[in-house]
Amino acid sequence: MGYGMASNIRQKLSPNSTVFINDVNPEACTRFLVEHRSNGPIEIVQTAKEAASKAPVLISMVPAPEHVQQVYLDKENGVIAAPPSKDRLVLECSTIDVDTQREVGNTIMDAGVGSYCDAPVSGGPRGAVAGTLAFMIGSPSHDPRASQIHSIVSLMAASEKIFLCGALGTGAAAKISNNYLVSTFSIALSEAFAVGLKNGLDKYVLADVIRSSSGQSWVGEHMHPCPGVVEGAPSSDGYRPGFRHEMMVKDTMLGILAAEGVGVEPRMARTAVEMYRRAAGDGRTEGLDFASVFKLIFEGE
Repeated sequence: MGYGMASNIRQKLSPNSTVFINDVNPEACTRFLVEHRSNGPIEIVQTAKEAASKAPVLISMVPAPEHVQQVYLDKENGVIAAPPSKDRLVLECSTIDVDTQREVGNTIMDAGVGSYCDAPVSGGPRGAVAGTLAFMIGSPSHDPRASQIHSIVSLMAASEKIFLCGALGTGAAAKISNNYLVSTFSIALSEAFAVGLKNGLDKYVLADVIRSSSGQSWVGEHMHPCPGVVEGAPSSDGYRPGFRHEMMVKDTMLGILAAEGVGVEPRMARTAVEMYRRAAGDGRTEGLDFASVFKLIFEGE
């Protein structure tokens, strides 16, 4: 995701502006430099502190809450160790829990290191490469930074998919809610197709029926779990991993914890997370895209 997002930034940003990059995989940085240096200056930095010290805008995406805390709050190499700046804008795009986003964001802003927004994205690796991501941003529409946020995010997103959700943490809440639906709906769609196919329906006919009826969804249109229904979907490419079961377990657990925290019983998500856990350890689906849960449902566990 981050590579595609950074690629769009370098391609669309003024060639007079420098893009500073960092990744735990040095080879990714080297490849990015070779691929995009013709678009403008690129500098590889070694720490989050160095990135924040050199750039007026900081964009981060890492796998888990502990990584966000390390990137921002490490007293030696984190963003918090950078020189204070009221003008520095921070967009934290990781999919993590609301509480961590608020804790890290408030700590950064209290330290005067920058203006922090949680800004998780949706659209997958293909959306990142195409520059058509959706952004859910923990900032109100009346924020004086709104115009700046929109102009930066527009480098990576479809303009109609940029949402200023409210206070700090609401971007994360929106992403968690969306992922809750993706997780549970993918299993529901897999079960529905298993029922239809085993009762003699052609998969294309069933897909057309659902597409024209009340069961239509973004998952069904772009990430259908049944092979061959959607060209270019992981299911039509041998379930080549784009988003593994383990990551779906993590995202679904975020939904479960968020629900429990506000007194909502996450019945659907509890069932879904167990299904993805089984798929992660099953020889038929281990290491594949999460959509391969369809194989277990169709073939039988």
